[in-house]
Amino acid sequence: MKSERKQAVALRYRSDIDHSPKVIGKGAGLKAEEIIALAIENNIPIQEDVSLVELLSKLEVNQAIPEELYEVVAEIFAFIYRIDQNH
Repeated sequence: MKSERKQAVALRYRSDIDHSPKVIGKGAGLKAEEIIALAIENNIPIQEDVSLVELLSKLEVNQAIPEELYEVVAEIFAFIYRIDQNH
């Protein structure tokens, strides 16, 4: 049985500078582990969604999220907002 390589995609959305959410980092294997470790170190929430990571990993770093993914990405930001409100 082949084990799957871990993948990660980092997103950013700042309404004061971004028109839409943007990919700010991505990687597989060790790079994915580095992205996840940085998120943990900086208390950045992590949402695990293999299908979404697969879609987002096709985008380039610094590329804005296409409109067809807005709804799914909005759910992630709502998840993060709820976490922030509970702290």
